Amino acid sequence: MLEHQQKPPRSTSRFSSSKLTGLAASGVPSRGLFIIELVVALLITRIPYLSVPFKWLESYFHELSHGIATILSSGVVSHIQLFPNGAGFCFSQGGSPMLIGFAGYFGAACWGYLIYLLATWPKGIRVSFALLGALVVLSGLLWGRDILTLAILAVLTIILLLPLKLSQNKMLTQFLRIIGLMIMLNALASPTVLLGLDGQGDAVMLAERSWIPAWIWVGLWLLTSACALYFAWRRVDNAASR
Repeated sequence: MLEHQQKPPRSTSRFSSSKLTGLAASGVPSRGLFIIELVVALLITRIPYLSVPFKWLESYFHELSHGIATILSSGVVSHIQLFPNGAGFCFSQGGSPMLIGFAGYFGAACWGYLIYLLATWPKGIRVSFALLGALVVLSGLLWGRDILTLAILAVLTIILLLPLKLSQNKMLTQFLRIIGLMIMLNALASPTVLLGLDGQGDAVMLAERSWIPAWIWVGLWLLTSACALYFAWRRVDNAASR
């Protein structure tokens, strides 16, 4: 009888251990680790100089999204231009101005969330880094024209390919998760700058073409980025609840 009463605690312990092992194998962090990584990502985006390359990542995916929207709406991309302060331009002809204008901030948030999802796939983590690095290289070959843009794209390629030198997948997945969180955080902060711009920016262009006030477009982008962060949290929370 005494042995029977002692079994449930041991069974519970085995279940918890198995649960933690499953989380680690899936690449999904615990709730507590997610909060820590989110705080680390937030701090990095606020540190001068150190945050610059990661702002370039958000800017790159912003302009890449403009380019993809241009192609999807039957337009032609001439080239993209990136600047050290995190600004950028996508020069194109044709396509749907509304779709192209909206795609930038919306796409950056979606890319951040996609990268976070890729970071929960340990077996394919090296492939994920390699594909992202190859995407940056391809963008440079197709749409890079000036030395400054090519230099920034080269730095981004190094950021994405250098971690492949690491021997532990756990470190790779954590680094990629933090990158995804930083892109989502930067995508959340970037549209607010448009509220202080008079007569320029994607929100103003969309407002002029749609008669919908610029602040509503900014609000939609903020909502998109907030939802991306929420879905990342739900990914973690759902895995921890299983």
